[in-house]
Amino acid sequence: MEAANRGAADADGKTIGLNIGLPFEQFPNPYITPELSFEFHYFFMRKFWFAYMAKALVVFPGGFGTMDELMEILTLTQTQKLTKKMTIVLYGSAFWNEIINFAALVKHGVISPQDMNLFRFADDPETAFGFLKEGLMTYALQPENQETPAISKSRNPQKPSGA
Repeated sequence: MEAANRGAADADGKTIGLNIGLPFEQFPNPYITPELSFEFHYFFMRKFWFAYMAKALVVFPGGFGTMDELMEILTLTQTQKLTKKMTIVLYGSAFWNEIINFAALVKHGVISPQDMNLFRFADDPETAFGFLKEGLMTYALQPENQETPAISKSRNPQKPSGA
């Protein structure tokens, strides 16, 4: 997260930090715009806001927290619980294909072959940028997408009686 915040700060942009209070790590980095630094006690609330605000996701090699966030977004996307489309880029195909055997998940029928289209691999900044540019132009910057998207949708879109 620090690298993205630093890049934005170096370009004179505002940056946001969604931090989690942990007893032994995870302090806000110095590149977060101070008024946009938020600390969460619960992981689920941090992930909710993370998913709600994100227009795209680039996932770099990481540990349990990274895997948790990736799987949460993939699950929400796969099950269409996010009402918006989001580009998901896994940076470092060798790492991700070693850590997660996507082909085995398809082979054993626990995900469908189409689920492999929920994300793309990038091994260099130019490829990642191309995927992000394409996804943002398609999903986030088009006139029909001007409203802030809801993070979830109701099974019954009608208002309750008396509302």
